[in-house]
Amino acid sequence: MSISLSEHQAILAGMLEDFDAVCKKNNIKYMLFSGTALGAVRHHGFIPWDDDVDVAMTRDEYEHFFECAAKDFDNKKYFVQQEFTSHWPMPYSKLRLNNSACIEKYHPKDREMHQGIYIDIFPIDNLSDNKLMRKIQFAASKIVISKSLYKRGYSTDSLAKKLFMIACIFLPAGLFKKITINKKNKNTALVHSFFGASKSFNKSVYKREWFTSFTDADFGEKKYPVSAFYDEMLTTLYGDYMRIPPESERECKQHAVIVEKDKNYSEFYDYQKNMKIDTYSRSIR
Repeated sequence: MSISLSEHQAILAGMLEDFDAVCKKNNIKYMLFSGTALGAVRHHGFIPWDDDVDVAMTRDEYEHFFECAAKDFDNKKYFVQQEFTSHWPMPYSKLRLNNSACIEKYHPKDREMHQGIYIDIFPIDNLSDNKLMRKIQFAASKIVISKSLYKRGYSTDSLAKKLFMIACIFLPAGLFKKITINKKNKNTALVHSFFGASKSFNKSVYKREWFTSFTDADFGEKKYPVSAFYDEMLTTLYGDYMRIPPESERECKQHAVIVEKDKNYSEFYDYQKNMKIDTYSRSIR
């Protein structure tokens, strides 16, 4: 019911090329991030067992992207799925491929939510210079994420997680977004990706210059921007990142149970609503 991993990666590579072209046209500064940056540095392409593409940009660039660049994608081919919109409650955004399917392990509450093959677009936000306020920002982000996941249809067997999500329903999302994003403090020493891929505080905090200085890295047959401080960033995220783990340690979150390039995601809605949700691990290295 799904295309192969190599086919999926080839589609993502084409999407990344189009994303890069639009960003260059509009002078949007972004970089490959997380496992995609690791793949570029260590493998000069995808991590062989990885199935997604992550890019990141500072909040200012992120907002500029939606104000100026998003309209330049071919709307017959792509859908720009912006954060906190009516059919996408999550705190980060995606570039989706129309007329495709990337069906993930949750029970959707919104039939109109686009679930095509995607690239993740993560915002990088200002982190307070005050240590206590940093922890408050991190806690606020967890509330925002919990509310977003609940709206999307997240399922869990953990009683603690269920109770936390229920409690968060009644909290004001706008206040906690404002605390997490921290737009006013644009000259702080540190930034964060609390709305990004890592659940860890320490793996989501970076020096500001890591996201304002760039170098190019090979990714397949193309070159794309990565942080000029990629060594420090990847060490923060992965430790000894150049060590290729043995096959027994190559645990990877299966992002999707169905990936199709010529079938619309809407065809799988009923299947997804009734699928069994199990747990899976995530250790992209």
